[in-house]
Amino acid sequence: MTRFITLLLALFILNIAYSQMPPTPPVTKSTPSEINTITFYAKDSVQITADTYFLKGIAPTVLLCHQAGFSRGEYINTAKKLNALGFSCMAIDQRSGKEVNGIVNQTANDANAKKMNVGYTGAKQDVEAAIDYLYELNGHRPIILVGSSYSASLALWIASENKKVKAAAVFSPGEYLKNLNLAETIKTISIPIFVTSSKRETGPVEKLLRFVKPQYITHFKPTVKGIHGSKALWKSTEGHETYWKAFKEFMLANK
Repeated sequence: MTRFITLLLALFILNIAYSQMPPTPPVTKSTPSEINTITFYAKDSVQITADTYFLKGIAPTVLLCHQAGFSRGEYINTAKKLNALGFSCMAIDQRSGKEVNGIVNQTANDANAKKMNVGYTGAKQDVEAAIDYLYELNGHRPIILVGSSYSASLALWIASENKKVKAAAVFSPGEYLKNLNLAETIKTISIPIFVTSSKRETGPVEKLLRFVKPQYITHFKPTVKGIHGSKALWKSTEGHETYWKAFKEFMLANK
């Protein structure tokens, strides 16, 4: 009987102690982004198509621009990984491009139909229109611009002059733009820049950025072969984990 009473007393004490413990906080899960396809217009009336990867309650701050011959499909998986880091993103079709990952470049189709496809340099106005679009949605606060190949060059150009951009991440930029000395043009850059490329492109990229003040540059130099453009982030690319680590650190530092 004594043991029984002692057991009941112990259970009573444990119950009181448990009731006074603070509640266990709920496990939070990242809300999947709602992916939508939208359109808006460049200044010359070309219709721009974009995919939005917007997280609920988080204003969009990242603009993703593709490489030559591609479309917004370049960023299908990259955008989702950025979502997991807490970024709302938008990937656009520029007027210079075709198709990738089963997604056709609708902006290029529209520009070609209107006979307004003026190549890499002409795509600058597509990127600028998209920046304006996100800037409005972000409460008139600057955004992060991500470029790949020729759009990486456009991103550097825009970063040197557009106050609506607070940081830029560029994959394999180069002197791809006609009638423009990019190295000279971007020497006024005064915002954080992340740059990377394939291993063999490292030298040319360093030369391109030689006039930009070093304190603004984060240059990730791969030790593996790597690949041209933001495909460096794709799982199919050798060493993609190291690219992602460096890119992630930059993005979070400039969130």
